[in-house]
Amino acid sequence: MRTPRSARGFAAAVAVIALLATGCGLESSERKPRTTLFVGVDTSGSFQRGGSYNDAMTFLAYYIYGHLHELGGLDKPRELFVGAIGGKDPNEPKAFHPIQDFTGKSVQEIEHSLRKWFPTSDSLTDYNPFFQQVARIVKERNLVLAPITLTVVTDGIPDVTVARAKAGPQALYKRIDLTPLEYLSRRMTVRLAYVSPQVGKNWRELVPHQRVRLWTVDAEIMKGWKAQMQPGSALESQERLWAWVQHNVDYRVRSIGT
Repeated sequence: MRTPRSARGFAAAVAVIALLATGCGLESSERKPRTTLFVGVDTSGSFQRGGSYNDAMTFLAYYIYGHLHELGGLDKPRELFVGAIGGKDPNEPKAFHPIQDFTGKSVQEIEHSLRKWFPTSDSLTDYNPFFQQVARIVKERNLVLAPITLTVVTDGIPDVTVARAKAGPQALYKRIDLTPLEYLSRRMTVRLAYVSPQVGKNWRELVPHQRVRLWTVDAEIMKGWKAQMQPGSALESQERLWAWVQHNVDYRVRSIGT
């Protein structure tokens, strides 16, 4: 018995639709944008004197390793760049280490590299050159379509050379320029870790920003990451640690413009 032409045509149409649906699903999965991750390290003497530098270097080693290996559901970055925030002179540019400098390294090897590359020998904490360099790299490498995250370990005090300055003059925060980042990507997030509650408040309220999503984590909170680790467990099984990172550092914050 011959299949009617209409039936054969219907079957062919169904097959085509199924094939297209499968192809679209694969394409959607393959094209899912991955975050570009920039990490900033405060290399000023004030950050070290504040007592957070050593803990921050160890945390960053786990943070970078966790993201590179997608542990606990952390986003694997499309690109990774790590650079210093600081200088002996204003507007001093710094080199950024790319993802290849971290790929294949253990947590301990990453920490060793971070301490070697970013000693606390600078006298200034100058954020603006860092933000300008981030914008330049994003444009040169055509990374504007992917979400971008800047995670910075710092005391958050801008351009202050006085050792005992607890927060710095409020006027200095108004000079921090996030303009190069404002329209750089469809989602731009700046995260500051190891700041004091007052410094975090100053950043949120005094630093001009509109589309940039700004998130701060107090130094006292950051000290709690080690307590989440389970002795003897492999990094892949450190579920509490990676959940803590997602909830406290990688928290998805909305911009004030939305």
